[in-house]
Amino acid sequence: MKKLVLTISTAFFLLVGFSNAAFAAENTYQVKKGDTLWSISKKKYVSVEKIKSWNNLKSDSIKLNQVLKISPPTQAAKPAAPAVKAAGYKEITVKATAYTASCKSCSGITYTGINLKKNPNAKVISVDPSVIPLGSKVFVPGYGEAIAADKGSSVKGNKIDVFIPNQKQAILWGNKTVKIKVYH
Repeated sequence: MKKLVLTISTAFFLLVGFSNAAFAAENTYQVKKGDTLWSISKKKYVSVEKIKSWNNLKSDSIKLNQVLKISPPTQAAKPAAPAVKAAGYKEITVKATAYTASCKSCSGITYTGINLKKNPNAKVISVDPSVIPLGSKVFVPGYGEAIAADKGSSVKGNKIDVFIPNQKQAILWGNKTVKIKVYH
C-alpha cells in the first residue's frame, strides 16, 4: 500500500511540476537572433506596449537570450489565435498616404526596428503614437491588416502613412480618407 501511495504521489508531483513548466514556457519568450519587439508581438499576438509594460522595458531594445513575459503574470497564455480577431477595436477616420523605403535619405528601418528593405512585403504603417500606439494592429481598407511600427515628422493627429515597397504603387495610393480599425 505504501508503494502505491508513493508511486501516485510521485506521479502527481511530476505531473504538476511539468504542467507548471509548460505554463511558464507559454508565458515567456526567449529572444532569438534577429528578433524585435514587433516581430515577437506578431508571433505571440500581443502588442509591443504590453510586452514593454510586463517586462518594465523603457525602450524597444532587447538582448539575445533575454527572457520576456508575453502575457500578464496573473493570467494564463491565450490560445494561439490572432488577437485581432478576438479583441475589441476602435474606429478612427484618418487621412492615409503612402511611403516607400527607396528614397535617397531613407534608411528603410522603422522607428521600432523593422528593416523594410529586407522585408518589402511587411504591412507597416506610420502613425502618430499619441493617436495610435506603436505596436497596435490596425486594419486599413484597401491595404489590409498592418502593424503600427513607424512614426514620421509629417504624421500628426489622425493621419497614417502606409508602407508600399514600389514607388509607382505608393504614388497610385494617393491621399485617401479611410475609416480604420485599431485593435486593442
